[in-house]
Amino acid sequence: MTQYFLLSAMLTFMVGCGNNTSKKSSNSSAKITQTSSYTGTASITQGIASTINEDIYSCERGRKTDVGAITSTDGKKWTVPAQTNFTNVSFPFSSDLFNSCEGKKYATPQEALSNFDDSRIIEIDKEGEIFTAYIFADNYFEMYVNGVAVGKDKVPFTEFNSSIIKFRVSKPFTIAMKLVDWEEHLGIGCEANRGKSFHAGDGGMVAVIKDKNNHIIATTNENWKAQTFYTAPIKDLNCVSEVGNYRYSENCDTNGSQDGTSFYALHWELPKEWMKANFNDSNWPNATTYTNQDIGVDNKSAYTNFTSIFDDTSEDAKFIWSTNVILDNEVLVRYTIK
Repeated sequence: MTQYFLLSAMLTFMVGCGNNTSKKSSNSSAKITQTSSYTGTASITQGIASTINEDIYSCERGRKTDVGAITSTDGKKWTVPAQTNFTNVSFPFSSDLFNSCEGKKYATPQEALSNFDDSRIIEIDKEGEIFTAYIFADNYFEMYVNGVAVGKDKVPFTEFNSSIIKFRVSKPFTIAMKLVDWEEHLGIGCEANRGKSFHAGDGGMVAVIKDKNNHIIATTNENWKAQTFYTAPIKDLNCVSEVGNYRYSENCDTNGSQDGTSFYALHWELPKEWMKANFNDSNWPNATTYTNQDIGVDNKSAYTNFTSIFDDTSEDAKFIWSTNVILDNEVLVRYTIK
C-alpha cells in the first residue's frame, strides 16, 4: 500500500510539472510569434523599463517624474519617455505663464508678462523682431527657432503649467518642438488613472505666437507638421499599421488594466537636425487637431486663466498632436512663419 501511494504521488508530481512547463512554453511562443509578425518600421520593446534617473523634478501635488531605459528586440537602447534636455543647464527654461508648483499662479496674461525678465529674451537675429510664444503642453515641450533652443517646459509632468517664451528673430522663421506625454510606468506609456493601475495618458499642445504689437501671427492648427516617435501602450501588435509616413494606432485598445507589465511599445529614431530650419518635413503628416474637451483643460487654471489668448475669438488656437493623442508619447512638430 505504501508503495502504491508513493508511486501515485510521483506520477502526480510529474504530470503537474509537465503541465507547468507546457504552459510557460506556450506563453513564450505566443509573445515571440506576435513580435515576429509585426511588419512595421519601429523597434519593439515589451514590459517596464529600468529607472536610470529618478525624481528629475518634484512638485508637492505632482506625479513622480522619472526617466528610464529599455532595450528593444533588435538590440537598440531607448530612453523613455524620451531623451530630453530637461537637466541640460545650457538649454534655457521658459518663463511662467502659470506654474502652481512654484507659486506662480498668475490670473491674467498681463500679470504674467509684468513679471517677465527681459534678460531672458533669446536673440537669434540681432536685427530681428521680438516675438512672444504662449504655450500649454500636456505634458512637456522643448522649443527651437531656426534650430536655436529658446525654451523648455519647467514642469515635465504635473501639475499642469503654461509658459511664455520671447525671442528675437527675422522672418521667415521655423518653430520646431519636441512634445512628450510623460509616464509613471516607464516604457509602456501608462499611469495610474480612472481606477486602473495601468492607464494610457494623453498629450496635446497649444501655442499662440504674437508680434511686438500684440498681434497674433501664428497659432497651432492643422497646417503644422507632426510625427510620432514613441507609441505605447500596445497590447496587440496587430492593431498598428503604417501607410507611407503615417503611423496609425487608432485600432488599438486604450482601456486601462491592473497589470500592464506585458504591454508593448514602438520606437522610431529621431532624424538628425529635425529642429533646423532647412530640415525637410514635407513627408511628415499634418498635425491632427483636438478640442479643449478632447484634452480636458476646462478645469485647469494654467489654461482657463488665459483663454483670451488661447481661445481668441478672432483666431482660436487648436490643440495639436500626432494621429493618436492617447498612445503617441513623443511627438515632433514643426511650422514655418513667413
